[in-house]
Amino acid sequence: MRVVVDLRTGEELRLEGPPPLDGRIEIRHRSLYPEKGRLTDVMISRADGERPAVQYYLRYLRDRPDSVIGALEDIAFSEGAVLVHCAAGKDRTGVVVAMALAAAGVRREAIVADYARTGERIGAIMAQLRASPTYRDELAKYSDDSRKPLGEVLERVLEVLDERHGGPAGWLAEQGFDPAPLRARLVG
Repeated sequence: MRVVVDLRTGEELRLEGPPPLDGRIEIRHRSLYPEKGRLTDVMISRADGERPAVQYYLRYLRDRPDSVIGALEDIAFSEGAVLVHCAAGKDRTGVVVAMALAAAGVRREAIVADYARTGERIGAIMAQLRASPTYRDELAKYSDDSRKPLGEVLERVLEVLDERHGGPAGWLAEQGFDPAPLRARLVG
């Protein structure tokens, strides 16, 4: 592994410290939040009738297309393996990986299934986050099951992309992203 794409906020990096491999591999910071001090993806509102998780995921694409495209370019053009992560590896990472898989031409059902598979490890993920002073207080009131990634959330995000942009490929094209190098890297 030569490159790590870190989707956490600057505040998370400050509070959690540098990643363990810092200095031995290249770390590329690509926060999906406007840097306002928020730490996690805990959902709080139901504006516009969409589920809060759907709203957050669409906001990543709306507010930080530079980071999403940067992460996809990191995957497409880096030598060796690329690791993409956030704090839990389900919301921010899930959106970036879903966009990468869509750009590579992976079937939607497989993308959604891949995203939902993180739920198999949600207990361990939540235990690790709750052990950190950075996330503990914000996550204390949430059960593990309430934080499970639900396939229907990502499915709805992809439907909204269909409605507004002609799908993930349309959104990527609007950002000036050419999927061919990413597809070649992931599919071979």
